[in-house]
Amino acid sequence: MLRVVYFASVREALGCDGEDHLVPETVSTIGDFIDHLCDIAPCYHSAFADRSKLRFALDAHMAKADAVLGDAAELAVFPPVTGG
Repeated sequence: MLRVVYFASVREALGCDGEDHLVPETVSTIGDFIDHLCDIAPCYHSAFADRSKLRFALDAHMAKADAVLGDAAELAVFPPVTGG
């Protein structure tokens, strides 16, 4: 089971701050998992529409979309944050 946590505009687009998902055996990377979510329901398509702007963390360590999920317990998905 993978805990997926959403932040900022991704959280707003999905209407929740996180959820638990079983990771199919055919899914190995973060990008594969995002593709899998988009196959599950249309709401993920809009939340992940511009993947080039998304950032990820696996078990609180920044990771790129091609990072292997392995036995990670948590995936965080968030857009880049600007401040000022």
